[in-house]
Amino acid sequence: MYENNDPKTLTYVGKSALRKDAGDKLTGKAMYVSDMKLPGMLYAQVKKSPHARARIVHIDTAKAEALPGVRAVLTGDDLSYRIGLYIVDKNILAKGEVRHYGEAVAAVAATSLEIARKAVDLIEVEYEVMQPVLNHMDAMKEDAVLVHPDLGSYEYLESSFTPVPNTNIANWTKLRKGDVEKGFKESAYIVEREYDNPSVQHVPMETHVAIVQWGPRDSVTIWSSAQSPFTVRNLFCHTFSLPLGKVRVIVPAVGGGFGGKAGIHLEPLVACLSRKAGGLPVKFQATREEEFSLLPCRSALTYRIKTGVSLEGKILAQKMEMFWDAGAYADYAVNVTRASGYSASGPYEIPNAWVDAYTVYTNKPYGTAYRGFGHVEFHWGVERHMDLIAKIIGIDPLEFRKKNALRPGSITLTGEKITAHTGNVIACMDAVAKSIKYGKLTAAEKRREAETGKKIGKGIALLQKAPAMPSNTATAAVIKMNSDASVTVNIGLTEIGQGSTTALAQIVAERLGFDLDKVYVKLEKDTESDPYDWQTVASKGLLMSGNACILACEDMLRKGYAVASHILKAGVEDLAHDGERIYVKHDEENSISWQKIAVGYAYPDGESIGGPLIGVGSYIAQGLSNLDKQTGQGKPALDWTFGAHGIICEVDPVTGEYAVRKIASAFDVGKVVNPSLLRGQIVGGMLQGLGTAVCEGYIYDEAGHLLNPSFTDNKIPTSRDLPMEIETIAVESSQIDGPYGARGVAEHPMISVAPALGNAIQSAVDADLLHMPIRAEDVWRAMHNHHPIDNWITKTPTGSCRSDPAARRHTPDAAISP
Repeated sequence: MYENNDPKTLTYVGKSALRKDAGDKLTGKAMYVSDMKLPGMLYAQVKKSPHARARIVHIDTAKAEALPGVRAVLTGDDLSYRIGLYIVDKNILAKGEVRHYGEAVAAVAATSLEIARKAVDLIEVEYEVMQPVLNHMDAMKEDAVLVHPDLGSYEYLESSFTPVPNTNIANWTKLRKGDVEKGFKESAYIVEREYDNPSVQHVPMETHVAIVQWGPRDSVTIWSSAQSPFTVRNLFCHTFSLPLGKVRVIVPAVGGGFGGKAGIHLEPLVACLSRKAGGLPVKFQATREEEFSLLPCRSALTYRIKTGVSLEGKILAQKMEMFWDAGAYADYAVNVTRASGYSASGPYEIPNAWVDAYTVYTNKPYGTAYRGFGHVEFHWGVERHMDLIAKIIGIDPLEFRKKNALRPGSITLTGEKITAHTGNVIACMDAVAKSIKYGKLTAAEKRREAETGKKIGKGIALLQKAPAMPSNTATAAVIKMNSDASVTVNIGLTEIGQGSTTALAQIVAERLGFDLDKVYVKLEKDTESDPYDWQTVASKGLLMSGNACILACEDMLRKGYAVASHILKAGVEDLAHDGERIYVKHDEENSISWQKIAVGYAYPDGESIGGPLIGVGSYIAQGLSNLDKQTGQGKPALDWTFGAHGIICEVDPVTGEYAVRKIASAFDVGKVVNPSLLRGQIVGGMLQGLGTAVCEGYIYDEAGHLLNPSFTDNKIPTSRDLPMEIETIAVESSQIDGPYGARGVAEHPMISVAPALGNAIQSAVDADLLHMPIRAEDVWRAMHNHHPIDNWITKTPTGSCRSDPAARRHTPDAAISP
């Protein structure tokens, strides 16, 4: 939808503009659910399991119910509802059995938070502790304890997912392209290795919070810090068998989400407490510790990659096995598995490919969407593997990537053909290589090595990601002209910090030709008054909502022109407009102001025509299909965003301590809508990716207790941890169906930071790292415990290097955390 994306003719698109929501958020005017207090409101708290797996023998709530100020007490036995995003596998409160440490087994609502906390402490629970399954690789074994023995009876989305009854496999995604065995036979080298990373927490500034009031005649109002109000409404109504018109979901300002607030979480429990309390509003806000254990996290992953390569360095075949730790419930993890399946190779053309991606139940906090949607995790393996192969076959890692990168004419794993408008990953790679002066040390860097005794290394990693969404994903926009000729834009897309409110205002101002200050994008979302949007996930918002906004602009302009043609006595085709008026092209003095027709025009004699100018635009993902469940072939991608990171890292060769001196990040965004917002996205995502690379990760003891459920022991980076130098680079290969050629980039800056760092560290001190996070002690161990390179080679031009590929498979030095 980019008729015009020439920067010389654009007024707002491609230019930096102050965030529309900045003032209210900086001054404290913006209202969050955390700030809200309704008349008569009660406060909720939950009793959480201290065990990873246990049978609930008995719950005694008598003391809690007798406490003055307590208005409602619930246990799992009081509730017969089951919830779930794609597989309906979760009770609102644990019923019969707890499946992870921190799971809620009872809940109370009281007149104050202090009373609610005291009431929870008074609830007595008798457990029969059972042996948990904590490692997803153990959960795959035939004799493993079943986390969900009733998996075969659960309702699930059959078009996209394949749970395997009588196992711990919540979903099995398959992809088959070409003939992988033939490809391996024709390969000169076969290299295989295993990579892994742990679960991590989203840690948004605002923790999960919801207020629910269950009113008369089952009329329910929900205020939630959620990414997707329409998904909350739809899933809520499905759970409670309510018509959509009975449930209203309101989302004011949201203090961050990163995927953790997608789907549905606290709302059903809070609703049940409100109903039990006679319809009083009930509020529940999670503590930071509850974010880590009660609420979802990012799934852990073990990734096995086997790659066949020709003498010239072309990848001929690749077999990929992904084992995703879903934790106790499937939630978004099954869709992460699905998306990882069709992107498993990274931005490389693999003519013969085999992918098996499994979502595996364990007795740990459950996994969900996280910025990057699985791509952070598996790109760690892919991009470390590319460096390994390059080293084995004796070719520069940059050159090896260039030989195999997707380019126009390439075919993706699912059979999609790449075109010049899909994006250019090679341009991104070349840009970051130039930025960090890849392949050599500058004179200044050599002097620094000599002065400090530290070693400087440089590494590069590529990335790709497409939106992970249903083929019928749709959105809409409504644009209303006010009597002063300003316009208000209503969309269902939620602003969670990504800057969509501002970017969409720029698109609307550009298409209408109006002053940007006259365009208001409504921040609060309300399912009762805003048009539908599937979800605020997947980096699809700018493309889809941007297109819907353009269509709504065109609809409003058509209606305005129709009114003006009567007033000006001219054909519609002879009219033009600017930000103030509509005029006759060959007689510009013959004009009518937008203000005069905004809500209806009255002739001097009082006769009126027109009415309020309102434009409506709807947009649906076009050309997508479900994937064949046996081969994975189909078209899952609305668009692809490619990118690359280059890192300069300084490492102490004695202690393993390191510091990132520079990171350069390049992304093919199609068209930059707002350069300042883009840089903010890239720097923020890069730092978040750096956090998971260097310090974040869940750690459990042998009983399944989460040992680091707070910032005391589970650190995240702050602005003080930014690299000394950051360069952000935009590549623009216009997306034909994108607004002014743009495509999304919200998630992508987080992807491949970790492998770029791992590659840089290895180039500095030859520390071969297979597990993240990368702590100084991990670097030290890797420097002192070298694995012979032939551990990973099963075939060379001279023959086989080892007979048992699994015999020397790497086992990480983590605790129970896989």
